[in-house]
Amino acid sequence: MPTSRSYRDSCGIARALDVIGERWAMLVVRELLLTPQRFSELRHSLPNVSSNVLADRLRELENNGVVRRTPAPAQTQAQGSQVYELTERGRQLEPILLALGEWGVEAPEPPAPAALSATSVLIFLQGAARPDPAAPAATCRLELDGRVWTVRSESGRVQVAAGEPTTADASLRTDPKTLSSLLVDPSSFAAASADGRAAVVGDRSAVDRLLRSVTSTTAHN
Repeated sequence: MPTSRSYRDSCGIARALDVIGERWAMLVVRELLLTPQRFSELRHSLPNVSSNVLADRLRELENNGVVRRTPAPAQTQAQGSQVYELTERGRQLEPILLALGEWGVEAPEPPAPAALSATSVLIFLQGAARPDPAAPAATCRLELDGRVWTVRSESGRVQVAAGEPTTADASLRTDPKTLSSLLVDPSSFAAASADGRAAVVGDRSAVDRLLRSVTSTTAHN
């Protein structure tokens, strides 16, 4: 059942935690930052949460005006009639989540096996990548765990959007953990390609530039 616990503290921090402080709540918000998702997609992205707890968190977030349910796009309605998306108030949590992510990278890694969602890696990619502003614009079709994303590098920035690109310079198929490894060490791509964890079609150099745009950033941290 949804919780109604409160810190009973008038401080704005405490009141915020009354809304988004329950376990899994902020990770649900994280998963919705890039695109609306169906319940089944959220379960896939958060494999360590039970269906009941996830349903409770979504209900609480909806009651507090952080998320809302909307009809799924017509082309995907056969897979689920509704999706969850962030409200304008929920969207205001984005800089807070990004700041938490930057702070959290210094915390110890969780014990294996640990989950890593596509959204997590893509949020990191979008925030950490610093492509050469003088490099030509490039669009990559990125397939992670069967879901397609458009990754656009242009004018020194990377933008990520859900769905198929109109045109793409290259297509990369992999999984979130492999992509995370490639962002840390692009030179490991040959090994990932050899054992089937990653595959590129099209302009390999466009993919290389995308991966190395993050490596050059993290190397200076």
